[in-house]
Amino acid sequence: MKVLIMAGGYATRLWPITKGRPKALLPLGNKRIIDYILEKALKLKLPVYISTNKLFEGHFLPVAKEYSVELIVENTLREEEKLGTIGAMREAVEQLGLDEYLVIAGDNVFSFSLVEFLERFRSHGRTQIAVYDVGDRRLASRYGVVTLEGDRVVEFREKPAEPSSTLVSTGVYAFPRRVIKMLGEYLTTGNRDSPGYFVQWLLAKGEEIRAFPFSDYWYDIGSADSYLEALRTLLRESHVEASELSPYSKVIPPVVIKRGAKILGRSIIGPFAYIGENCVIENSDVSDSIVFRDTVIRDSTIWRSIIDEKCEIRNLELRKSLVGGHAKIQRGE
Repeated sequence: MKVLIMAGGYATRLWPITKGRPKALLPLGNKRIIDYILEKALKLKLPVYISTNKLFEGHFLPVAKEYSVELIVENTLREEEKLGTIGAMREAVEQLGLDEYLVIAGDNVFSFSLVEFLERFRSHGRTQIAVYDVGDRRLASRYGVVTLEGDRVVEFREKPAEPSSTLVSTGVYAFPRRVIKMLGEYLTTGNRDSPGYFVQWLLAKGEEIRAFPFSDYWYDIGSADSYLEALRTLLRESHVEASELSPYSKVIPPVVIKRGAKILGRSIIGPFAYIGENCVIENSDVSDSIVFRDTVIRDSTIWRSIIDEKCEIRNLELRKSLVGGHAKIQRGE
């Protein structure tokens, strides 16, 4: 078996913060999204590969070296050229060879053990999907909605307008060799973008699909809201490396304040705040927010917002905002 982490998307729903960086490498607490996946995957003691695109290849090369994994690079540079997840899977299989594959979406963080997931798969040898109850039918309509009898999938509908349940397929799949052989047939007519459509097609062809239910947490980090919710769940300990921390400022854990950051004046940082390298926060409150490196915030309140690198924010109250890199925003006094 081989492990294939799919990280070739251009993450348009999170633009502008993902315009020049892969979503899988966004910070999440004191780690990146992909760190959570790789730490679980490497416990399997199996060959691990990251599938990405030519635009982001340079971003992933240090990750591949750090974790001693290999890259599979599709030759695309923009959204309009992308192969789609299923197309990229087929290209990877053509390079790596026919085998069983554990396929993991590179923008998902999840609570369950991949060791347990594969033990269950090996016990029956059928296609297996990880499923999670999102608890809301409107939210479920964004995903592949699953109906079960025991652990057998009896119905699978990708992004239905009227979901029959709140149980959805997440971004973790185990495919046996005979199903991997069917990728070419599927791609002649099927949707190339979502593995859910492939699973739906398999079920319609009479393939047996098994479910691996789990609870605790799962985040498909495709929006600012889901990104910030994941931060609230996974940021459990503070990591403070600030080069300067004013005695008049207050840090409310948990927070991450990276190296070189300066917290000046009467500022309040946290809870659930990420402050990137070399930021300057002065006389400002930042909570439930992510601030990328080299950003300056003065005399402002930031709540549930994401601010990209090298921004300047002055005299503002920002709530539920997404600010692109190099922006300069201030309110006149």
